[in-house]
Amino acid sequence: MSTLTEAASGYQTRHTLPLRVELVRQLKRRRTLIMGVILALLPFVLLIAFAIGGDPSSRDGRITLMETATASGANFAAVNLFVSAGFLLVIPVALFCGDTVASEASWSSLRYLLAAPVPRARLLWSKLVVGLGLSLAAMILLPVVALAAGTAAYGWGPLQIPTGGALETSTAVQRLAVTVAYIFVSQLVTAGLAFWLSTKTDAPLGAVGGAVGLTIVGNVLDAVTALGHWRDFLPAHWQFAWADTVQPHPEWSGMIQGTAISVTYALVLFALAFRGFARKDVVS
Repeated sequence: MSTLTEAASGYQTRHTLPLRVELVRQLKRRRTLIMGVILALLPFVLLIAFAIGGDPSSRDGRITLMETATASGANFAAVNLFVSAGFLLVIPVALFCGDTVASEASWSSLRYLLAAPVPRARLLWSKLVVGLGLSLAAMILLPVVALAAGTAAYGWGPLQIPTGGALETSTAVQRLAVTVAYIFVSQLVTAGLAFWLSTKTDAPLGAVGGAVGLTIVGNVLDAVTALGHWRDFLPAHWQFAWADTVQPHPEWSGMIQGTAISVTYALVLFALAFRGFARKDVVS
């Protein structure tokens, strides 16, 4: 009896399900490794495409970021972010944040985690932090590999701006870092959707697919110009606002508005996830 009393008196919720334990568990999962390989291979796929098809060129005479892809390693990294930000980078965010709780339920291990005892809020917090951390790592991995591969193929040089001029290499790297940070913030809505759905279902594919599907719906609605200024309240409307940073004189207003919209939606969705899970009858 005294042993139980001592154990209870020494119990501290912050010591349950440490972040390092959850991180190691998620890193060892096959889907994490597969996603990392896919993101690391994308730059090489583009390198092969440019090697086979030649330098990218515009058919209508208008120079875009894609046409400058082979100008330098910095340009190649920027192009990789441009082609992947709209959809490809949505997938790891939805996967890491949507699979995390639902997978435990599908394995019937969720109730055992809570019986450890791990407080529900602590469990969600650990899984959310690790999920967001892996999402950020995925977004950093892509441009880092692209910058290294592009530098090896096209050389280390300034970032050529389609509208004219160039950014010094050090400045370009800083702007690309800001771009990655903004893309991560803009994907917080997808993370919030995925995490909220993950607490509602024991089907990981449903949570991941639902988050990706709703993100696509947002992109479709943003394409409906008849909505007018209502599109300003859609996170998808600001997802490419980072393009204003790769200019000689960057414009921050679009990124500020996009950040405010994304963070607001994300906080609401995260709050719904914690509130709903606190009252949920966990039987799996």
